[in-house]
Amino acid sequence: MARVERGYRIALIVLLASLTAPVGSNEHASLTVLSWGGAYETAQQQALFSPFSDATGMAVEVARYDGGLDGLRHAVDSGDVPWDVIDMTRSDALAACEEGLLLPLEASLVEPAPDGTPPEQDFISGAFDRCSITHTVFATVVAYRRDAFPGKRPTSIADLFDQQRFPGPRALQRTPVANLEWALLSYRVPLEELYGLLSTQRGLRLALSRLASLDDIHWWEAGDVPPKLLADGEVVMASGYNGRFFDAMVNRDVPIEILWDGQVQEHETWVIPRGSRHPEAARDFIRFATSTERLAELARRIPYGPARHSAAMQVTTHHGSGRDMRLHIPTHPLNAERAVTKDDDWYARTHERVSQLFHEWLSP
Repeated sequence: MARVERGYRIALIVLLASLTAPVGSNEHASLTVLSWGGAYETAQQQALFSPFSDATGMAVEVARYDGGLDGLRHAVDSGDVPWDVIDMTRSDALAACEEGLLLPLEASLVEPAPDGTPPEQDFISGAFDRCSITHTVFATVVAYRRDAFPGKRPTSIADLFDQQRFPGPRALQRTPVANLEWALLSYRVPLEELYGLLSTQRGLRLALSRLASLDDIHWWEAGDVPPKLLADGEVVMASGYNGRFFDAMVNRDVPIEILWDGQVQEHETWVIPRGSRHPEAARDFIRFATSTERLAELARRIPYGPARHSAAMQVTTHHGSGRDMRLHIPTHPLNAERAVTKDDDWYARTHERVSQLFHEWLSP
């Protein structure tokens, strides 16, 4: 009965939109999603946005996002929130929820797996929080140009900081996330001790000192920048999102390789901002976009690990090239052997303090 009622609600949303919208206006028949652009957004268009529009008649408009909470805070404070759904990292979602910037979401919003497995059993651990639902797992990794180091290749995240054996400019994201973890890993700090050490002044000083040892850093903010810097030969190593690097390798034949050692895995979530103009339609979209079928289709277009076990089992080959996508997903056992699981709770608790320290270090 609940499934039937949900189906009726989607149909009712579409019907009311057509009855209430002024002639020639699509204002009430569109959903605005804040996402990350580039190859990721292209994959979402094909696997999520267009199929949702086909199923409901509701257009999906997409706005560009580069992370953080400043824009969301301003929109909620002003009472003018232009987005209905935001594709947000779990650490940002936890912080935003704590600040009252998001609407609550229930696990019951999500459909069971095709075999009837309840969502709480089908999703990975930690997928459901008070205001967010994880849909994929992505990784921040380091990639390097294959032609930059004849006769040798980086094999460890410590090689990011070894400018004697691997000389040349680096590109790093203008954020403490991943940079701090990698800096401590280069000192051979065990994975399980990273966040304990980063909770101390000594640990933060060690990490920033290691980053300061790099001579030539190009700091980036938008996710499409590091693949371009590598493609143009402006840097020899760059941090970035594994899906963006995959797109550069497969679709643009950029001569780069991903260094999986030390990859920082992170949950990507759907959230609804407080003040969304279409919160019920937003919930319908999240239900649709987190289905087993849709998550498997997304992973066939960009190699991010589905948050559902039932979807991960359906991932096969890349939709365009035919490559085995399982080998390119961060959660594959061969890639995840030395993975760092980002401590979202730690970042949510320390966000303001650590970010301020990092940016003061960048601009002394």
